[in-house]
Amino acid sequence: MRTDDPGLFGPRSVTWQLHADPMMWIAGVRALYLQALHPRAVRGVFQNSAAFRMSGQGRRDAWGRLMRTADFVGTLTYGTTDAAEQAGAAVRGIHRRLSATDPDTGERYGVDEPDLLLWVHCAEVDSYLEVLRRSGYPVGDAQADAYLREQRASARLVGLDPAGVPGSRAALAAYFARVRPELALTPEAREVDGFLRRPPTPPALVPARALVWRQVAQLAYGALPAYAHEIYGRPVRPAAVSRRLRATGRLLRAIPPTVRWQLPPRHILRAVARLGPDSRPAPYKLRRSAAILDGQEGAQGELRG
Repeated sequence: MRTDDPGLFGPRSVTWQLHADPMMWIAGVRALYLQALHPRAVRGVFQNSAAFRMSGQGRRDAWGRLMRTADFVGTLTYGTTDAAEQAGAAVRGIHRRLSATDPDTGERYGVDEPDLLLWVHCAEVDSYLEVLRRSGYPVGDAQADAYLREQRASARLVGLDPAGVPGSRAALAAYFARVRPELALTPEAREVDGFLRRPPTPPALVPARALVWRQVAQLAYGALPAYAHEIYGRPVRPAAVSRRLRATGRLLRAIPPTVRWQLPPRHILRAVARLGPDSRPAPYKLRRSAAILDGQEGAQGELRG
């Protein structure tokens, strides 16, 4: 295996910089809240996974599910090209074997339906951008659009046609406007909400849950779009949420990256070891990477013309 392989995105990409930010953990929880509002998508999870079932063991496994998602995103972002392709193939293989049943109609459908995969993808990338931008990470409009274009590579690995995946903020907003009438607070969504607000923990960690996790869940929920708050039935004050997101972002970013990156799954440390110290993710690299990507897009447009 090549030791200098930059992977799907590489150190000059917007994705490389954004996904190293500690607010990604809060963004991931926000994505779960949003994804749960799509009835067919959330039923696919419940009918095929113990992660959010009410049994004790199943609810404990939800932590494993969260870590596996973080590991998958880290592999696609910072792993080698081969590692990313293998991770994508594994996910596609699992999804191909799974199906769910609509309790209202009795219809059986695959969890790898393009519409469902697209919802999960869009909820994730929207959550990453929304939380990072509102928490003070310097992601301008050009960088945000570049990020969405880059994330079409991740969409391909889970089984989507990149041409049908939103590659700009405008396209992403149009997608959510189109899907919004399908969203609802199903019993499964209520269960996800209950788990995220009060996840099962060993008795010794209950105080930590109240002190730390409660703040994480509240921030993630507060960062949802207004229509999601309406569906869940718990309104928030956007200005207050933004202030808390910025304060949390400042606090977490004050922790030295070399300390933060020691936490599992440590993909960033392995990538830097593979590619050298110049590959370290950093916010100041965003402007340069966006300019390069915009230039590439313009050149491709001229060739197509």
